[in-house]
Amino acid sequence: MIYVQIFLAFFIPGILGYGGGPSSIPLIEHEVVDNYEWMTTNEFSEMLAMGNALPGPIATKMAGYIGYEQGGVLGSIIGVFATVAPSMILMLALLGLLMRYKESPRVKRMTNYIRPIIAVLLGVMTYDFLFSSYDGIGIWQTLFIGLLSFFLLEKLKVHPAFVIAGALVYGGGFLA
Repeated sequence: MIYVQIFLAFFIPGILGYGGGPSSIPLIEHEVVDNYEWMTTNEFSEMLAMGNALPGPIATKMAGYIGYEQGGVLGSIIGVFATVAPSMILMLALLGLLMRYKESPRVKRMTNYIRPIIAVLLGVMTYDFLFSSYDGIGIWQTLFIGLLSFFLLEKLKVHPAFVIAGALVYGGGFLA
């Protein structure tokens, strides 16, 4: 029964709290504190503060922690799955709809309009990363990591995951 409760405690906020963390937090608090009484308000606020200190989406971190506290590893898995399930179901449904109409001129026009927007958003993100890296480790380290990454990705065709992991090891080991 606890696993069903864990699932519902995170699935319902996942449906109603569009956008993830900030909109889901009060809904999760209602389920966890008021409905199931797994935590007090003070414990919830401490867990929220701890979760905000860690990287990643807050809703999944809270689901993993609370699920583990209530149902062990399986409870943690169920909590995280229940948090992402509404978005996953919606994405699959919309993908099916998009695939059904992929030959439609309107859909083709829409995807042609979206591509430049995505390119601009990626460019802005790259610009922000570049200058935050420059502020954090300096121009020479930033250029070294950037040029080495470009060489590994484009010339040697190394998988991006390995390049990212190598940059993390370099940053953590040599720049810390």
